Amino acid sequence: PYGGAATGVGGVIRDCLGTGLGSKPILNIDVFCFGKLDMNKRNLLPGVLPPKRILKGVVSGVRDYGNRMGIPTACGAVYFHQNFMANPLVFCGTLGIIPKEKIKKEIISNDIIVLVGGDTGRDGIHGVTFASGELKKESRKIAYAAVQIGNPIEEKKIVDAILKARDENLFNAITDCGGGGLSSAIGELAEKTGAEVYLDKVPLKYSGLSYTEIWISESQERMVLFMPEEKFPRFKEICDLYNVKATVIGRLRADQKLILKYENKIVGEIDLNFLHHGMPKVKRKAVCRRKETIEEINWEIKDYNELLINILKNENVASKEWIIRQYDLEVQGRTFLKPILEGSPSDGVILKPLKEKNRGIAIGCGINPAYGEISPYWMAASVIDEALRNVVCCGGDINQTAILDNFCFSNPEKEEAMGDIVEACLGAYFAAKGYGVPFISGKDSLYNEFRIGKKRITIPPTLLISAVSIIPNLNNTVTSYFKKPKSKIILIGETYKELGGSVYFSILNKNLGKVPRVDPQKGKKIMEKIFNALQQGLILALHDLADGGLGVALAEMCFTKNLGAEIKLENVPLGEAIERPDVIIFSESNTRFLCEVEEKQLAKFLEIMKGIKLNIIGEVVEKPILTINFQNKNLIAIEIEILKKAWENGLTAKIL
Repeated sequence: PYGGAATGVGGVIRDCLGTGLGSKPILNIDVFCFGKLDMNKRNLLPGVLPPKRILKGVVSGVRDYGNRMGIPTACGAVYFHQNFMANPLVFCGTLGIIPKEKIKKEIISNDIIVLVGGDTGRDGIHGVTFASGELKKESRKIAYAAVQIGNPIEEKKIVDAILKARDENLFNAITDCGGGGLSSAIGELAEKTGAEVYLDKVPLKYSGLSYTEIWISESQERMVLFMPEEKFPRFKEICDLYNVKATVIGRLRADQKLILKYENKIVGEIDLNFLHHGMPKVKRKAVCRRKETIEEINWEIKDYNELLINILKNENVASKEWIIRQYDLEVQGRTFLKPILEGSPSDGVILKPLKEKNRGIAIGCGINPAYGEISPYWMAASVIDEALRNVVCCGGDINQTAILDNFCFSNPEKEEAMGDIVEACLGAYFAAKGYGVPFISGKDSLYNEFRIGKKRITIPPTLLISAVSIIPNLNNTVTSYFKKPKSKIILIGETYKELGGSVYFSILNKNLGKVPRVDPQKGKKIMEKIFNALQQGLILALHDLADGGLGVALAEMCFTKNLGAEIKLENVPLGEAIERPDVIIFSESNTRFLCEVEEKQLAKFLEIMKGIKLNIIGEVVEKPILTINFQNKNLIAIEIEILKKAWENGLTAKIL
């Protein structure tokens, strides 16, 4: 877990460095999916590590690589589900900044090929193949050779050297050695020209490697650059200054042929046009099998206070502060809004990338595999909606927002799994098209299965969406916690009977119900109007409704200042008739926001929000008690301190 997570971070930092002519990494993002932490050894499958051990190893790997690189790790999420026991997911992301004039690469015939960074060894050979195959109890032994060995200090030197060389215009193109090592780096970047590679010139960690091993090794901390031969001496000077190796290992051709040489003998030759375009596309059969099971709720809730406490303690809702505190959030001095605010969680993270400008970047994410078990289509649409809500809550402009995807599914050779992928793609297309937000990057990881004998465990269909948005003026951002007693609490958006995949149903062990829907046209109008209200300084606090619905969002907004809230449940805007109060409190319907607005600003706020379904559902009070009233009866009346302790200790107590 430690090594795998560390290489995940190192790899995505190099992806960032290999974008354009080199982007400076300014933020790391970490999203994890683990098995349930309360699984005991009897429940574990043979060859599977306990989820708690995996979690601690993964967090340590991300921490040690990011912290030593001097990059803040300040945005992320953690999700727990029993089917991630054997196939945990570690999503690592990096955000970078780059001058506009350095965005485009040029692939020019006769440029030399330069390998920069660490030496090449056998570590990581077939690592990408291992990561894409199904796991078995024997996989743990094989993994030691497939998992690369990371060195963040070496990578930090590489980043500094390359950015300096970029600013001196010393190279024309750059990419990283990721999956497939030199074979993919050169094979992809030299597609239009061709290349001649001298494999015996590649610096090795030790002798004895065959030319095949050199070509496909996935040893870490290596970059490939194309540059004019006359610029290499200055480039080498810069690399020597930072104590980084730089070696000429080949030259670009003009005939689209890839020729590999070892000790002056040709050991490989292929036409790159054939390599990239010669194989027919794979055709798969897809069957859409998942159906929502709608069941009338007929149980009685004896104690709403206890129910809310249990939901706040749930590991998918509870505070992730123990994990967050492992990371350096402040390094580089760009973090404007951190993921946790003296108790209350932030919806996303804000960076101020340029000191001389008061503009910001909002980053948020959305993930919910429980929705995917019921409806991959609406899961995909929902996580896009969630990621967009998160950046809007941070002050982001929905019309200056981009997203990226990470698809993690099981074996696409099986019709049902392929059907899940197709449904998720269609749902993502529907939501992104409707919101008008472009996909600017993405990745997939398939074959997430574990086999023991004839038994297979597959992960739930999982799609992570990350969103990045421009904040034109950092002065117009707000935080998520309540600020002033007597200010009004306004719920924006409609609530439906949408409890499929909800935290409420998960604690009742009910895998049924209707997954939340998304209406992008309506949602975009809401987000645009919220942005306009923020620009006029009309909102004191803003928080989206997500896992746990209204009950959780209200509690979280009370934590930081230890204020209370008095809520009239009848005032919640409904999209359909709902008789049961538990549905209203814990529904996870999309595109809903809680706003705190001062009474003196109320008229202006309501004027801006005209045409949007919203209502005043209560007010902030000084007494630190959350009260939710329905039909003149207090269903919930509980001290904020009790709720806060449940939320703070729910996950931490299971980790420690």
